[in-house]
Formats: sequence, structure tokens, C-alpha cells
Amino acid sequence: MEVNADNWQQPPFNRWAYWHIEDILPTQPILRGTGPVRALPAVEALDPLQVNVIRSNGEEATVADVLADTYTDAYVVLQDGGLVAEWYGSEGAADRPHATMSITKSVVGAVAGVLADRGLLDVGRPVVDIVGELAGSGYAGATVRDILDMRSGVRFREDYTDPQSEVRLLSDWLGTRGLYEYLVGLSAETAHGQRFLYRSAESDVLGWVCERVSGTPMAELISTLIWQPMGAEFDAEILCDTVGTAIHDGGLCATARDLARFGQLLLDGGVVPEDGDDGVRTVIGPRWLREAWAVDADARSVFIESPNEVSMPGGWYRNQLWFRPGLFGDVLLCLGIHGQMIHVSRRTRTVCVKFSTWPQAQQPRFMQDTLRAFDAVGGALSGRQRMGDKHRLPGIVSGMTRRSGAGNPGQC
Repeated sequence: MEVNADNWQQPPFNRWAYWHIEDILPTQPILRGTGPVRALPAVEALDPLQVNVIRSNGEEATVADVLADTYTDAYVVLQDGGLVAEWYGSEGAADRPHATMSITKSVVGAVAGVLADRGLLDVGRPVVDIVGELAGSGYAGATVRDILDMRSGVRFREDYTDPQSEVRLLSDWLGTRGLYEYLVGLSAETAHGQRFLYRSAESDVLGWVCERVSGTPMAELISTLIWQPMGAEFDAEILCDTVGTAIHDGGLCATARDLARFGQLLLDGGVVPEDGDDGVRTVIGPRWLREAWAVDADARSVFIESPNEVSMPGGWYRNQLWFRPGLFGDVLLCLGIHGQMIHVSRRTRTVCVKFSTWPQAQQPRFMQDTLRAFDAVGGALSGRQRMGDKHRLPGIVSGMTRRSGAGNPGQC
């Protein structure tokens, strides 16, 4: 049976498909341009694969064991911007993009941060003042800040197992009438700003807002505001719907090295090294990331009341980024279903990237074991003392279920 638009997310087809999205589905290019590439100099360090880790079930293992057991397609480990380790499965390569799923949300969030820093986007402004087409939807009264932090009152169930959930219905529309046509029909079920609930529709509205205030499509925004200035090495691409709209919640396909560069950009507060008097170039305004890292009582209180407190006890969500207390300090996460992850630790100065093809969209044990493995890698590389085990319960990876037309459902 051939890999196609109906089965590309299903095992065993996904192991090939995630490395060859452009051969299956419509995409738009995200160009790296002709500027300098941010170097990832190789550094001598201990072998991260041999680091010991305690799995979520209490069993001892090595990082190599965890990666082997969690359908890893590729991984990259950086410390202080240096390349410690990288590996690619049989279908992959350092220069081949892989589906990143909902890591896309964090990249779109960074685009919003750049637009806000340049004065083009007011995060306190009502969404419908920017995208008038949403005036009759549940987003009436919501601000850009509400959708950035997934705190609108719109009804949208992110249930991958229910074919009638909103996330599955949205998938149907991508191959028929398009993403934006679906968003205008969503309704509200509670007041805006009072809850945190992970919903892919929020990221899609955010992408629409970014396109409208800039007058530029998302592929070009990512290219000119993030990919080129951060020093990406390779072009990326983004999936689009039947009318050519980029899928802002889960369409990005990129190389592991360039996702590591994006993680390093987040670790370094939005700046990259540059020759000159200052020695750095600002890509994302530093305030954007400082605000995201600086958890407050409001962000914690709404997170506690959400289902994600089970998967990330002590965590919070801000600016399309996840945060959780790790074994060696707080960690920033960019997550996608089927096992896509960027793990950023400020205390250990490490960035770990993992591509995967989990058989199911959500594999709580795989997620928790991977988090523990990357925590342990950071601790071993930095020599830091652990701060206590915060991972008390198995978790759920957030992402996006996707149907690519009228066939069987896939996930993205």
C-alpha cells in the first residue's frame, strides 16, 4: 500500500511520510535566504546516550534506551550553542525537513512577538478589530492576548479520539472549504480570559491576525522574521489548506538542526551572535520571552484548573510556549503530537530536539520518559545538581488531529 494523504499519519506509513511531506500534501516554502548560517560548532562532551535516567515507572535506563523505545526519527543536543550530538534514522538526514506538528504554534507565537516588538501588533487589541470576519464568531470580545495564551472562551474540544470533536471537524474543512471558513463558525461557551484550555484553533486565529496586521502570508513572515535572521541553514516549508492558507497550528516542516537553532534563540532571549560592536542581533524582542518565563499567580491558577496540570504539574503556558519545572530547573517546551519536541533548559544551557513517529498521537509514557531523559542530559552536561522530581504523573502531548481531505483521519 502506498503512502497517501489519507494514511500518512498512520503507522507504519508515518515513518517515511514525516520526512517527505512535500511529496504527499501541498506546502509553501519558508526560505532561509542568502544570509550567514548560525554555526553549530562541534564540542567534546560526555556521550548523552549513556546518561542514566529514571523512567516515569521508576525503572532505570539510559537515554539511548529511552530514545530507542520512543520511535525516535532524529535528535540533536546543543550546549551553549555547541553541537554535542545528533543522529538521524534511515529515512532522515541533517538536510531533510521533518513534520514538526504543533511546534509550529511556538514559531507562529515568535512571529507575533516580533510584530508586537515592531509596533505592528497590539496584544491588548480585540481580535475582531483586526480580523473583521470573526465579528460574528465566538471570538467577538477576545483580545490577541487571550488567543496567545489560549484563554478565549470559545468552544473547541481538542479530542483526538472523537470524530465529532471540533479539532476533527476542523481537519475535514482543510481539504474542502478551508481553515478560515471553519474558524468564523466557532461559538463561545464562557467568558474570555478566565481559563486556559489548549486548543489549536487559537493558534490558527493568531496566524490570521499576524497575516492581517502585516499584509504578508505566514510562510513569508516566518522566513523574514525568524528563519533568515536566526541564521537557519536550510529552507523549511509549511502545509496549507485547499485554498492556500498556511496551517498555523501544525504545518511546519523543518530540519532538526534548524529547530535546535530556534531553541537556542529562545534560550538566548531572542538574540543571535553577530559581528559588530554589540556582538548580537535581536530577532525577538527580549521582553516577549522574559514575560513568558516569568510565571505569575494568574498564569498558574488557570493552568492548575486545566487538564494539563496532570501532565505538567507546576507548569504554565504563555505566548504559545509550554513551561514546566524540570529536574534541573524550569524548562521551556515546544511540543507536537507523535513525539515532536524542543526542550530548552536555561539552568543547564542545553537545547534538545527530538523527531518521532509514535504510533498514536498521544503516548503519555513516551512523553514523560523523553522529558526525564532530556532533563538528565542537561544535568549531566552541565554538572548541575537536580532540584527534585516534579514529574509525578503521566502526561498528554498536545497537538492537532488532521484530516487531509475526505479520507480517513490523520493527525498533525
